[in-house]
Amino acid sequence: MKAPVSKPKPVKTAPDFTREQALLSSGFKCIAGVDEVGRGPLAGPVVAAAVILDPENLPSGLNDSKTLSASRRDALYLEIMRHACVAVASVPAPVIDRINIRQATLLAMSRAVKALSVAPDHVLVDGRDVPALPCSGEALIGGDGKSLSIAAASIIAKVTRDRLMERLSEHDPRYGFAAHAGYGTALHLAALAHYGPSQYHRLSFAPLKNRI
Repeated sequence: MKAPVSKPKPVKTAPDFTREQALLSSGFKCIAGVDEVGRGPLAGPVVAAAVILDPENLPSGLNDSKTLSASRRDALYLEIMRHACVAVASVPAPVIDRINIRQATLLAMSRAVKALSVAPDHVLVDGRDVPALPCSGEALIGGDGKSLSIAAASIIAKVTRDRLMERLSEHDPRYGFAAHAGYGTALHLAALAHYGPSQYHRLSFAPLKNRI
């Protein structure tokens, strides 16, 4: 009896500039990548970043921000800010509660693209949805692991939001935002049970919605 043949594990590849280069070769002149951070937390804004990389000066080591250490993200953040065109936009908790997190995410993405100092003529968006844009765009599921432009945007959005949550923690230290960035950790849930929600919390999210 033959031993079962084990299937090889899929090799996870790093993002590259292939899509951007193909678009540039087809006649587009300026490609932006867009990503967001903060869909799932119980508190704080959702933050989106739009990045136009310089094809002649691509930072080394760009990847999905979730795969990088905090120190590596910080270093790449500086590189991206030095060599790329960058814009960031956020939508706060009260607006998330009013229009829902999906619409708030699309709004932040749209605002980030429109805030770029150089107008792109095509946008690569992480996820399933394309926000309202002043140009053409396409959605890439898992885009931060496929496109360098989206990976750069994911780093900018992640570092920006983490730093914002640290500032909120200084302003209101009861919830420990600096430690968990607003996600529903045991520490955060215990603080919510003790103090109740703050002005930074998303009241439409469970378990806050259930409590109210």
